[in-house]
Amino acid sequence: MKFALCIFAFVLGCISTVFVGDMPADISHVTDKSRTISFKPATTQFSTEMSITQNSFGSTEAGQAVTRFTCTNSNGYSVDLIDYGATVVAFNAPDRTGKSANITLGCSDMAGYEACQSYLGATVGRYCNRIAEGKFLIDGKRFDLQSNNGDHHLHGGATGLDRRIWKTETLKTNDSVGVRFSTVSPDGEGGYPGKLDVTVDYVLNNANELSIEFHATTDAATHVNLTNHSYWNLSGAGQGTIGDHVMTITASKLVAVSAEGIPTGELLPVASTPFDFLAARPIGQDIENTGTTPTGYDHCFVIDRSDAPLASAASVYDPASGRTLEVLTTQPGLQFYTANWMDGQPGSGGFDKHSAFALESQHFPDSPNQDSFPSTLLKPGEKFHHKTIYRFGVK
Repeated sequence: MKFALCIFAFVLGCISTVFVGDMPADISHVTDKSRTISFKPATTQFSTEMSITQNSFGSTEAGQAVTRFTCTNSNGYSVDLIDYGATVVAFNAPDRTGKSANITLGCSDMAGYEACQSYLGATVGRYCNRIAEGKFLIDGKRFDLQSNNGDHHLHGGATGLDRRIWKTETLKTNDSVGVRFSTVSPDGEGGYPGKLDVTVDYVLNNANELSIEFHATTDAATHVNLTNHSYWNLSGAGQGTIGDHVMTITASKLVAVSAEGIPTGELLPVASTPFDFLAARPIGQDIENTGTTPTGYDHCFVIDRSDAPLASAASVYDPASGRTLEVLTTQPGLQFYTANWMDGQPGSGGFDKHSAFALESQHFPDSPNQDSFPSTLLKPGEKFHHKTIYRFGVK
């Protein structure tokens, strides 16, 4: 009997060694595009194995190869990223029953992204949102930008950061995996002064948070306003509209805009208006009463900030799936957009009106022409740095 127990203990020890093992080598610098590299922290021995996988996502029409990265945490959440536009392609998250689904809008191939005009999941800039009449002054000198939104400049213009291939580097810690994207926007690109060096880190951790952190420097005074333009439907991408999603936005005021979305310079209180999300309520409750054409939300909310660097800007709950989303940011504003212009055509990635919402952390639109708004001017020797966290859960 004692001999049998000894044999059993020996076998059990061998099995434990196989399943626990040692942490593999550092994976911060990966160059083989077909290689899957993973690691499993000891604290998540029986959870999903953390991993970074990269493979081909096809090529652009011009023949540029595009790489797809899949980052998976120990709880089964995953984010797919491509180096075209430093773009979020998919985000998989479990519902209250544990069933996983992609909850962000994206295209299945490069032909879809090149035909799309809705910035699905992309890093947008140099200046996200609108600049009136596509112009601004710096030290009395006028700079004319590309006008790609009627008479106005939108999301960096037709040759913005969302339309280029970025350099990449994989990232890892004991409880997170991600990708660092970097690019250089040359002096004069899109009409902007100065050579702009840009870096953005997308990191998924075991707290089920997707953090997006921007850095930029310039060699001449210029305006910078960077954001991520992901669209979310917590029931699942393509699973109907988001009218029943329950939204809270921590903002007592919003940026008043004209019919063309250009700020008037006023910051208006949201109390007793369709824009009052200080108390949680369904997105669709007043979506037809916003006074916009087409109907829906496309407004920058002024976040009620405390002294904390990261402010809780918004939270969303989907009663159907139980999925939740909270947005925390260092930025002063949050653009809430309900896919008003989507029409099911290739320019919308095939998605329909109000099929998702975007919560874009940013400085206010047209800040270069609004002296009362927080400044977006970046000078040589200064560093642009902002961080946003998308925190996911279920209830």
